[in-house]
Amino acid sequence: MSIRELEDPFEQFGGWYADVRAEPAITEPTAVCVATAGTDGLPAARMVLLKAWDRDGFVFYTNYESDKGRDLLGNPQAALLFYWMPLGRQVRVQGQVEQVTADEADAYFASRARDSQIGAWASRQSRPMKGRYELEKRAAEFALKFNVGRVPRPDHWSGFRVVPQRMEFWQEGRFRLHQRLVYLRDGAGWTRQWLFP
Repeated sequence: MSIRELEDPFEQFGGWYADVRAEPAITEPTAVCVATAGTDGLPAARMVLLKAWDRDGFVFYTNYESDKGRDLLGNPQAALLFYWMPLGRQVRVQGQVEQVTADEADAYFASRARDSQIGAWASRQSRPMKGRYELEKRAAEFALKFNVGRVPRPDHWSGFRVVPQRMEFWQEGRFRLHQRLVYLRDGAGWTRQWLFP
């Protein structure tokens, strides 16, 4: 399988993402690894779910008081890695990070299942807890607090948008002769280059 070279990296991503969503062997097509670094320069990586993407960037949501939230608020740069093994494809994204608007976060939060909304209140993400019971107790307390009606979005829970400066498309090849096509932001447009595998 060869990479079809398109001028626009978002068109390239859209085509690949459509292939991924149509592939039954990929059970979670939105899974993406997010790499950050704190103000101390120490890198960290974890899996999240992509919740939106367009020409402005790639969006995921989290607790801003979590490790990744603190990393990104202190050092707003990140790398994303999508790895779709059944298709032999990877996409790497590097760029600056910005916070989504309150309206965007509110709209997405409202679309979540009620139990997930309660979970956003209950979890003191990345902080120590005495045991599972503490989390379940907090979830029960917030379920009681928001017993009826709408669950509001916590102030500490919102989204980040990774605005790409570099996007790389990797296609597995036989005998490790992989294909690598890189797009680099160049003003309002993009330049392309092929890399040795």
